[in-house]
Amino acid sequence: MCLTNGVRDGSSCSGKAYFLGIGGLRFTSSRRQFILGLAGAVACGTALTPAGRAAAAPYRPQFFNAAEWAFLVAACDRLIPADASGPGAVALDVPRFIDRQMDTPYARGEQWYMSGPFVQGAANLGYQLPYAPRDLYRHGIAGMNAHAATRHGQPFASLAPTVQDGLLQAAEKGSLVFGDIPSVVFFEQLLANVMEGAFSDPIHGGNTGMGGWAMLGFPGARADFMDWVDQYGAHYPLGSVSISGERA
Repeated sequence: MCLTNGVRDGSSCSGKAYFLGIGGLRFTSSRRQFILGLAGAVACGTALTPAGRAAAAPYRPQFFNAAEWAFLVAACDRLIPADASGPGAVALDVPRFIDRQMDTPYARGEQWYMSGPFVQGAANLGYQLPYAPRDLYRHGIAGMNAHAATRHGQPFASLAPTVQDGLLQAAEKGSLVFGDIPSVVFFEQLLANVMEGAFSDPIHGGNTGMGGWAMLGFPGARADFMDWVDQYGAHYPLGSVSISGERA
C-alpha cells in the first residue's frame, strides 16, 4: 500500500512509504528512508517488554471512546503500515501511546496560553485555535467519522483501506471541513503523535519491543559510545537499550 501526498494510493507499492516534507508527505524509495527522514524530529525514549506482551490483556483506552479508538487504530495502521522492514504503528502500540498521551499536561494544553482572543491570522503567527491537542482529537475524529458516514455510509474504521487513504489525503490537503478546525491541523496533529509513538522510548506506551528503533538502527539509551565515536561509517553492532535497561 502506498501514500500519495500523505496517504497510500493502493497496494501495488508494498514496502514503500513516505515522509513529511514541504508540501506534504513525499514519496521515498523505501520505508527505511522514510523512517530515517522522520527520526531527527522525534524525541528519543525508552523500551517496553518485547516478548510476553502478546499474552497481556487487550489494552482498554482511557481517553478515547469506542468509536474514537476504532478510528485511531485504523488511521495509525494506514500511516505506518507493517511491511518487510518491520512492524507498523498498530504492532508498535502507537494507539496506546496516543491514548496515554491524552492524559498529560501537553494534551490538556496546560502549558499554552488558552484565554484568547482566538483569531486566525497568517500561518507564520503559529497555532491560533482554542483547542488543546485532546480537543483536536475529539473534534477531528468526530469530523472524519461524520464525513465518512455522509459520503460513504460508514464510519472511517469500517471503510476499505483505499477509501480511508482518500479521506486522510483529503484531510492533509485541508479539503475537509470539521467546523472551525482545519482538517490539515488535525491531520498534522495525528501524524506527529503517530511518529512520536513509533520512535519514542517504550516507557511511554509505544515503540513496543523497540521495533521502531530497530528499523532505524538506533541504539537507544546506551551509556557509553566512546569506542565508536571515531569509527565513521562503521556498522554499530549492538542492539537497542531502553532507559529502563531492556535490551532488544
